Amino acid sequence: MNKTELVNAIAANAGLTKVDAKKALDATLAAITDALKAGDKVSLIGFGTFAVAARPARQGINPLNKKPITIAAKKLAKFKAGAELDAAVQ
Repeated sequence: MNKTELVNAIAANAGLTKVDAKKALDATLAAITDALKAGDKVSLIGFGTFAVAARPARQGINPLNKKPITIAAKKLAKFKAGAELDAAVQ
């Protein structure tokens, strides 16, 4: 399912116009993104939790010349499915 299909499904399930459903989806995604940028965790009970995880710097090997390289530290978004979502998928 892509974003357009998701907007159509939201509009149909909530009785909204597609324009209003797109605005609602965009606002939701922006709020989640802003919270993650601030380092907060976003928990949607029954659905899951979005959080930011820090990956430390580490040593790696350049596959072209087999020389060691340092891979920089970075932050990444993680999602852990909630119990209800897990059960629905099973």
